[in-house]
Amino acid sequence: MASSGNRRPPLVADQRASARAAPTRAGKGNGGNGGGGNGNGNGTRRPRRAPRKGNIVTRFFGAIFGFFWRVIWGVAWRVTAVLALLLLGATLYFYSTLPQLTDLLDGRARGSVTMIDADGQVFAWRGETFGGLITADAASTHLRNAIVATEDRRFWWHFGVSPRGIAGAIRSNMGAGRSAFSGAGGSTITQQVAKLLCLGRAYDPEIWATEAEYEADCRRGTLWRKIQEMPYAFALELRYTKDEILTIYMNRAFLGAGARGFEAAAQRYFGRSAAQVGPSEAAMLAGLLVAPSYYAPTRNLQRAQERAAVVIGLMEREGYLTPVEVAEARAYPATLSQAAQSRAGGFFADWIMQSGPSWLTRETTEDVVIQTTLDQRIQRHAEEALAHVFATQVRDGSVAEAAVVVMSADGAVRGMVGGRSYVEGGFNRATQAQRQTGSAFKPFVYALAMEVGYEPYDVVEDAPLTLNIRGSGPWSPRNYTNDFLGMMTLAEALARSQNIPAVRISEAMGREEVRRAANSFGLHSDLAEGPALALGSSEATLLEMTAAYAGILNGGSAVRPYGFTSLRLAAEREPLMGIGGGITTRVVSEEAALRLTWMMSQVIEAPYGTGRRARLPDGRQAAGKTGTTQAARDAWFVGFTADYVVGVWMGNDDNAPLTGVTGGGLPAEIWRETMERVHQGTPLRPLPMIEPQRPMLEPPSSPQPAAPGQPGNGLGDAIRDILGGILGN
Repeated sequence: MASSGNRRPPLVADQRASARAAPTRAGKGNGGNGGGGNGNGNGTRRPRRAPRKGNIVTRFFGAIFGFFWRVIWGVAWRVTAVLALLLLGATLYFYSTLPQLTDLLDGRARGSVTMIDADGQVFAWRGETFGGLITADAASTHLRNAIVATEDRRFWWHFGVSPRGIAGAIRSNMGAGRSAFSGAGGSTITQQVAKLLCLGRAYDPEIWATEAEYEADCRRGTLWRKIQEMPYAFALELRYTKDEILTIYMNRAFLGAGARGFEAAAQRYFGRSAAQVGPSEAAMLAGLLVAPSYYAPTRNLQRAQERAAVVIGLMEREGYLTPVEVAEARAYPATLSQAAQSRAGGFFADWIMQSGPSWLTRETTEDVVIQTTLDQRIQRHAEEALAHVFATQVRDGSVAEAAVVVMSADGAVRGMVGGRSYVEGGFNRATQAQRQTGSAFKPFVYALAMEVGYEPYDVVEDAPLTLNIRGSGPWSPRNYTNDFLGMMTLAEALARSQNIPAVRISEAMGREEVRRAANSFGLHSDLAEGPALALGSSEATLLEMTAAYAGILNGGSAVRPYGFTSLRLAAEREPLMGIGGGITTRVVSEEAALRLTWMMSQVIEAPYGTGRRARLPDGRQAAGKTGTTQAARDAWFVGFTADYVVGVWMGNDDNAPLTGVTGGGLPAEIWRETMERVHQGTPLRPLPMIEPQRPMLEPPSSPQPAAPGQPGNGLGDAIRDILGGILGN
């Protein structure tokens, strides 16, 4: 064939390359006229598709899941990015608002008051005490370790928030049947600092009525508050070092008994600095963080020690204590200092807070130190005496109350017991209870009689007496014993506490003069207008009555009871104010006071005296007066030695009558017990008094109403005539 010889046959390789490069469309009809028979009509091979797995149902639901997963993932990472940006923005904002470290260490809105006794020892604190700045590096190593082991074991490594801690707290709360964020919070120390700083919000009285409400709001554990704490905690970690964050925590944490910060708590409970505490003391302090008031050692020492033992175990787990230190800490748990253990002078401290200037006590914004007149030895003796009498001579279940005041002759209060049990800020029966004084008022009537020239051995008539009171009609006083003893000396009338002689003398002196004398001695309440004034129908506090008797002891000058001698700021050495003494104006002459003192000594020493149960052992001289009001609602004994004045009141808070109690009974017993204890180791000193000379003619041994013209002792006859002419028989 000529034609075939002129054409070049195609290369097989070119065909393969062409076939691989560009397959042609399949021919119609047959599929096998060239190249391999794959049915595409041009000899090329079509790649085979992988077989689909599963049936149509699984493929359908898989497609739906894949679609939604792509949607959720797309939304999730975008939301996460937005939240991260918001968290970063909040963190940077809080970071920009954080002040210098020193501005965060003392966040109290009010200051504190520290009270020092007469010997220079601290005995009471009020307000939130701040013992001074303590840094983490200056504090005891044991204290730092105890805090970290108890509150945040990962503190040194996390960045402000511990996800493991939060997850564990949620699991614990839900396991206990609480909501996720109720109970344990899983907060780090940094988060707790954020809470203590209230996320940077300062106290505003226009928003919160009290500071307590402000702090309660800051301590809320809601989910939103937890979310807010996170960026603030991050900001704290960026702004301050770990030591600085721990320093803020150590200075702002509340640790019970009014102590703010670990330095104040260490001084309050142990009488030493937070830099000096050992393992057992550090464990007790750290154990307070979970519930400061509940675990305060001043409230329940055993409970505080048990909590401290738990903290010791945590410190051991973290490797902060050696086995020897652990054994020693458990064998010798922390105990309170003597000042904290005694808890003496609570009622006294409350009185100081009320009687001192408010801007330096109740409303102070500074830390104030008050030098007081309290003698803790005397205070303890007064408390013990009251407790002893109630334990040995009062029936179980009695709700009767009592109060005791011990005072020097110049009005300096040395001890005060305002009730059988003390509650801080509670009712103080020594200073707040206004009660009728009964016959304890009578010495002021006789003081005026001594001042105008009467003598203790002058006579007065104890006989029926009726006075016509304008607007009220006739009034007839009665004696406690409902009898009449006739003529008797003034000294005997006072010692027997006869009512009618006291009324006769008061009427002879003039009620207004008696009222003026009582006011001058310090009884400032509204005194009765009628003749019952002489019988103590007016009201007074125990503190006022004790101070009035101090005026008799010191020779007739009124005293203003006082409990502090100086006040100063804690950071200053010079006092802001001082008090030199309580003696004020003279009320009666010294001679009158000395004669009255002898008369009052007969209340205790005379065989017929109503205060015989108050007689002191070893011949120590004393003077005093009983007082019992109508229906025995109040019972008093107030008296003094050459060294101290002691006042005792007994009664019921609801003003119900006492059962079988008079001023010469249990109050006299409490007075004697107090005086015996107070005078332990004190040398005998005679009372400052003038014993009068007995008259030539003494009243009959069994006094009878004197007949007109019966001879007397001169001035006594004159007094009898005057009183008889004014008042009648």
